[in-house]
Amino acid sequence: MSFLTPVDALDEHYDLAVMGSGAAGLVAACRAAATGLRVVVLEKATRLGGTSAAGGGVIWAPDNPLAAPGLDSPDAAAAYLRAATGGAMTEEEIDWYLRTSRAAVDFLDRETHVRLTPLSRPDYHMEWPGAVAGGRSLDNDPFDPAHFPGVPGLAESLRPPTYLPLISMNERDHLHGAAPDPELLARRAASGVRTMGGALVGALVATAVERGVDLAVSAPVTGLEPLDVPVEGGDAHDGARWLVRVGGGSPSRATAGAVLIASGGFERNAGLAASLLRFPTTPIGAPSNTGDGLLLGLRAGAMLAQTGAIWGVPVIAPEDREYEGAPTGRMGNVEMTLPGSITVNAAGKRFVNEAMNYHDLSRVFANVDPATSRPANDPAWLVFDATYHSRYPVAGNPAGTVAPWMHRAESLADLAEAIGIDAGALAATVRKFNADARAGVDSEFGRGSTEQDRHLGDPAVGPNPCLAPLEIGPFFAVRIRPGALGTAGGLAADLDGRVLTPSGEPIPGLYAAGNCSATVFKDAYPGGGATLGSAVTRAFAAAEHIVSEHAAERTAPGAAVPA
Repeated sequence: MSFLTPVDALDEHYDLAVMGSGAAGLVAACRAAATGLRVVVLEKATRLGGTSAAGGGVIWAPDNPLAAPGLDSPDAAAAYLRAATGGAMTEEEIDWYLRTSRAAVDFLDRETHVRLTPLSRPDYHMEWPGAVAGGRSLDNDPFDPAHFPGVPGLAESLRPPTYLPLISMNERDHLHGAAPDPELLARRAASGVRTMGGALVGALVATAVERGVDLAVSAPVTGLEPLDVPVEGGDAHDGARWLVRVGGGSPSRATAGAVLIASGGFERNAGLAASLLRFPTTPIGAPSNTGDGLLLGLRAGAMLAQTGAIWGVPVIAPEDREYEGAPTGRMGNVEMTLPGSITVNAAGKRFVNEAMNYHDLSRVFANVDPATSRPANDPAWLVFDATYHSRYPVAGNPAGTVAPWMHRAESLADLAEAIGIDAGALAATVRKFNADARAGVDSEFGRGSTEQDRHLGDPAVGPNPCLAPLEIGPFFAVRIRPGALGTAGGLAADLDGRVLTPSGEPIPGLYAAGNCSATVFKDAYPGGGATLGSAVTRAFAAAEHIVSEHAAERTAPGAAVPA
């Protein structure tokens, strides 16, 4: 028994068809269904959740209703967004984001099973006007599918995490690089508890089922065809604008008054990524993110925007790591932040503040060496000593153990030879770094000099929780690659989520939200959870517009009145 709807059992008509079951699609589905609209969510993969279910699940929402009173304000939030986006967001867009993200969080808190907790995580640029030290990034409380017996098979229906452990982001932040309690992980795994993005998706799915939303897996949307006139046949078909073709084992079709494309990015489409992105990346999201929604939007007449943008991360990607049969990796920003490590390029030199936020850090991988016209910082290597190795896990590998993908050598010179970098330059880099680490001040890049840097450092290490010398052999090296949580550009959409044509006109009844569309942050990353903050806010706005349009059509002169 399952709550999922087989493709061949889909209704003939829906008020809203949602393409993709990540956080964006599910938020829109829950909001529309809350007003009585008939909604279907069509998921290409065999399980629900997309990259949202596999990720951290944090939502960045400034001046949200869950933060402690007096911690934030609309003026502070607006000032910070102006600085974070370098003026790229207009005042209208800033005001829209603040109002709409607050409304979306209020909806999630009051009308869904989502349970959000503000994190004590600082904004990523505390030096900018309006930054706050916590409360804007919202974490998900652990979610237990067993509490929802009316949704049979809920746990099994959710996409599993790629590598994130079964702890909340709040619990993770307080570990300071240490491994989580194995007994806690075992208990949660045995009972089917989900955390982080899995908790968010699980709570949204449970809400959607209670609201009467149809959810179908193995249901790729293979065609979107505009209907010139509403489909005849009675009240149930009034207002249909789109014919939605659904593939899979039993091809089906349905009409819809509105379609929301929320199908994830195109980072797993090699052709699109090579053509549109600024540099090669290692994707760590859902393997199903192959740009289906972007391509369908283009066929429908959409314009593209910000297609070179990604949600960037440094990634540790051992060659044998796969997620559902596709190569993958895991974020390496914590390992880069912890004291006793440095990150160097092939020249044996540091090239960035390793503790800065992962998105801004990823930009340095686009730098080109003018002498060679090749990437200046790829390949890059995380280098650490025996003290670091004994204290901290690396890419999930237990502290003190050597994985096959780690390079190990008794001296820095031998390590440099093993990984093919300049030994003299590496030795000089380590000497300079060690002197700075003992003084507690990184004179080259300022690592650990800000509150946001220190947040993921080790508070047991002083005077700087992000700095410690590399001086005790053996020494180790692990490859760091430019990675992507997902793409951040794609279909152009307005503040109501309506997909736009090259002339700037909205395509009637077609909406987009999430990584298939151009982020509202204009390729900026203001704080932890900006990815889902952008996605959820635009999806909520799209659902609000769809609801209002549906109501207007029902009350227009001459409209059919339901019996």
